[in-house]
Amino acid sequence: MRKTLLACCVAGFLVIGGCGRPSEESTKESRASTEPGQVADEANGGIITGRVNFTGPKPILREIDFSANPACQKMHSGPVRSEEVVLNSNGTLANAFVWLKAGVPAGRWTPPSKTAVVDQKGCMYKPHVLGVMVGQPVEFENSDDTNHNIHPMPQKNQEWNESEAPKEAGKVKTFDREEVMIPVKCNIHPWMRAYIGVVRHPFFAVTGEDGTFVIKGVPPGDYTAEVWQEKYGTQDVQVTVTAKEKKAVDFTLGGSGTK
Repeated sequence: MRKTLLACCVAGFLVIGGCGRPSEESTKESRASTEPGQVADEANGGIITGRVNFTGPKPILREIDFSANPACQKMHSGPVRSEEVVLNSNGTLANAFVWLKAGVPAGRWTPPSKTAVVDQKGCMYKPHVLGVMVGQPVEFENSDDTNHNIHPMPQKNQEWNESEAPKEAGKVKTFDREEVMIPVKCNIHPWMRAYIGVVRHPFFAVTGEDGTFVIKGVPPGDYTAEVWQEKYGTQDVQVTVTAKEKKAVDFTLGGSGTK
């Protein structure tokens, strides 16, 4: 009887010790998730600006065929071409994703509380290219009068595949790991495609109608800046930034072909 009682006490102690005390690893993870993260110091950090230039023959892009879905077709009065390459009038590229690929100080960076939005409008994803931080909420909306399907296809983050009814309340998601880039498709409308760059820090930008980008609050240091473009791939540039310095960095991408 005494041996049985002693064994029960020892077992109980082990259970309490194992369950009542979190492991060192889980304690570190818990602490990391609650510790305040770093933010960009725009007052004292550097600024990286530049543009993404295009070179070579102008690409011939396919015209999107909406005829399989009359609801999509009636939303457009004229031809719509693939957004694989958006060439600006000044010879630059829109929808190019620029980010600091290497050199950014380690540690947790606080994502913005503002929700990023990807809309499905005119049976197209808007925007075509988006940048967000790890843990930042992303809302997928449907402004169309037809059903859509949202299907991100990541390599490092969790894949998901959900339908969205016309005018349905947006679906809010987050991405937990850095990944550049994540393609997003619609299984109902095969021409619909978007790309999301998920970065652990805030030092990234997407070029617009003038092909330029601005990255603010960069800590002094040596960096590898990378540009990504859907058709023309990536290109790296080394850049050194000091406090309050404004540094210009340009990229040039291009080629030929039709897709």
